[in-house]
Amino acid sequence: MKSTKEVLKSFELTVERYLEELTKLSMEKLHRKLNEEDWSIGQMYVHLIQSAFMHLHNVEQCLAGRESTLNPTKEKTEQGKIVFNLEQFPAVRIKVPASPIYTPQPPESMEHLVDGLHNVVERMRNTESVLLQAPVSNKILHPAFGALNAQEWFMLIDMHYRHHFLQLDRLKSLAFEE
Repeated sequence: MKSTKEVLKSFELTVERYLEELTKLSMEKLHRKLNEEDWSIGQMYVHLIQSAFMHLHNVEQCLAGRESTLNPTKEKTEQGKIVFNLEQFPAVRIKVPASPIYTPQPPESMEHLVDGLHNVVERMRNTESVLLQAPVSNKILHPAFGALNAQEWFMLIDMHYRHHFLQLDRLKSLAFEE
């Protein structure tokens, strides 16, 4: 498994690519959707930012160790074991039905996305420096991957961002069709 410093470096490079991709997009292309079920590129960016903060909250709960949701005796699911052994999600499209709770709102502005990505990187840097203090027995349940400790939640953020490159590439090909 990668060290937390290696995960952070990978994440920083991943975010650099997302920031570079933003320079090629207009707000119109960020909001363009193929249909009501698909997300726009902008919604995908909002999802990445929001999910990172949610995952970082779980890292903090593992670090604090006083949350009633800690699950020291629980383990990863089979799917979780596979994903963490590979250190990446499978290269398949994961489709979640549209819902008011899960579907992200379109971005307010380009600056909102850029600032959000920079804020996530800053929080990741601050978090990485204290990650080794977290007992590996402090775990919080992920709905698909089972019980994850602070280091695993941290790694999940990088894996999640890298996985969404598949969606970005697919949506870009649709957004640039005229």
